[in-house]
Amino acid sequence: MLVKHSDDCVPFVAVDGCVIRELLHPAHGDCELPYSLAIAEVAVAGSTFPHRLDRTEVYFVLEGRGRLHVDERTAELQRGAAALIPAGSTQWIANIGDEVLRFAVLVS
Repeated sequence: MLVKHSDDCVPFVAVDGCVIRELLHPAHGDCELPYSLAIAEVAVAGSTFPHRLDRTEVYFVLEGRGRLHVDERTAELQRGAAALIPAGSTQWIANIGDEVLRFAVLVS
C-alpha cells in the first residue's frame, strides 16, 4: 500500500502557471500507474495559461469556482464538478470565485 497526503508534497509552479502538488506519478518511481494524480491551485482572480497536452485530463473541483475553457467551449465548475478534457485540446481555467480554486487532476 502507498499512502500520501497532499500537504506532504512539495508544491511547484507547473508550465501552465498553476501550483501543483503531485501525489502519484509514475515518473517518481513509487508507483507503476498509467496516470498521474495531483492537486492544483489557482489563486483568486488568477488563471492558468492556455496550453495543450497530448494526454486526456480529468479535473475534479475540491474548492472554489472556475471557468474552464476547452477549445471553443467554456463551462463553469464548482465544488463537486468533474470535467473531461480530451487530449490535444487547447485549455485553460480561470478562478472566478472569491477563494482559491483547488482541484484534483488525473492525467492519462
